[in-house]
Amino acid sequence: MIEQIPNLITIVRILAIAPICWLLWQHDYQNAFVLLLIAGLSDALDGYLARRYGWFTRLGAFLDPIADKLFVACVYIVFGLQGYLPWWLVSLVLGRDVIISGGALAFRWATGHLEMQPLRISKLNTALQITLLALTLVNIALYSIPTWLQVSVQGAVAISTLSSGLAYMVLWTRNAMKESHALKQP
Repeated sequence: MIEQIPNLITIVRILAIAPICWLLWQHDYQNAFVLLLIAGLSDALDGYLARRYGWFTRLGAFLDPIADKLFVACVYIVFGLQGYLPWWLVSLVLGRDVIISGGALAFRWATGHLEMQPLRISKLNTALQITLLALTLVNIALYSIPTWLQVSVQGAVAISTLSSGLAYMVLWTRNAMKESHALKQP
């Protein structure tokens, strides 16, 4: 049971998404920032515990990336609705996740198995997406960020989002072709 501690932390992080988004929507940035900080620290903690003690579970491998994706998607939507992020970028970020999820489901359906290993470009993409969210929050609540920096980070997010989505599409196509070829071999 103790090996489930990282999963419980991840579940609490998922449950924290709604209050964080509500606080952001209500322009209560101080409390939203506190919850965001706790969520970020909990993400680091559950990962540390899983690695340190070998508490890896299939549920954790599924929940942790879901928690990250839900968090990013929800906060991007809030910032998009409030006009702090351009809708083309919000749509790009959400569209990539829909395409990746759909591709994963299609691959699983076609092959009967799926092992998700995040690509380096995907890890970079997630880091840039979260950096943009933090920069946007700072810009809204604390300190005016120069427009050139905001636009530059938005551009980096767009490029890494497209690159990551394309990389997954190429990877799954290649893997599906290998699976298909292996099935045709006598």
